[in-house]
Order: sequence, then C-alpha cells, then structure tokens
Amino acid sequence: MKNIREIRIELANAMIEKYIESSVGIDREDVYDAERNIWRWQHGSAFIEVFVQSVNVGEGKTREYLRIYSLLGTLPPMAEAAKLQLLANLLEMNDINLGVKLTIMKGTDKIYATYERDIRGMDYLELATCIADLEWWADKLDDELKSFYN
Repeated sequence: MKNIREIRIELANAMIEKYIESSVGIDREDVYDAERNIWRWQHGSAFIEVFVQSVNVGEGKTREYLRIYSLLGTLPPMAEAAKLQLLANLLEMNDINLGVKLTIMKGTDKIYATYERDIRGMDYLELATCIADLEWWADKLDDELKSFYN
C-alpha cells in the first residue's frame, strides 16, 4: 500500500505529464528521462527542466517540491569588478522578475532561472501556471543575459 508521500509524488508527476502533453504538445516519451525522473523540453530559446525533489526536513521527514529550472547562461571569465557588477545586475533582475529566482549553482559558473513550490496542496492549475511562468521568464531572461554580455 502506498503512503501519502508516494501518492503526492505520483499525482504531481501525472500533472506534469498532463501539462507536457496538453500545453507543450509533446509526448512523454520525447521529453521524459525515466532514469533521472525529469522532464526536459525547449520553450523559445530556453531549455526547461521539471522534476519533483524530496528534501530532508528532519529525522525521517521529507517535503516534496516541484522544481522547475532553466539554464540561462554561464558567468564569462571577467575581472573581479566586472563580475561584481554582473552579480549586482542579477540581484536587481531578481527583484523585478516575479515568481522566479536567479541562482548560480554551487561550485559552477552556471546561471539558472528557478522556481520551487511544495507539492502539498498543489492542483493542476497552479502547477501549469508555475511551469508556464518559468517558461516565459526563462525565454525572456536568457535573451537579456546574452545582450548584457555582448
């Protein structure tokens, strides 16, 4: 018998699959990596990745999150002053781009647009809105970053 955690994860994955098929118009087989349990597709110039992640929140306890992200670019080699200016610009972009956060993955130079939400209480309309928002912002922000570098 499945526990509530497993049921929530299954429901979230079913909603992601529904979104892929109905809103993106792509079959699961074309975008789903079963080994990593992740969906990947392209929206405009942005590559979108979606999955459910369990996070430990105490002894024997987890919370499950919908994670949506898109690689926007990499930090180019630059002088320290230019790098500080770029990081300040990223923080300013964070302030005005609602619902999405800009992140740099620890130990890398990769810049991501990221959205996360606990799947508890999430319905299909909210999931679809979260993914569609990240798709739109990622497509916009990767272009903005490219123009900033040039």
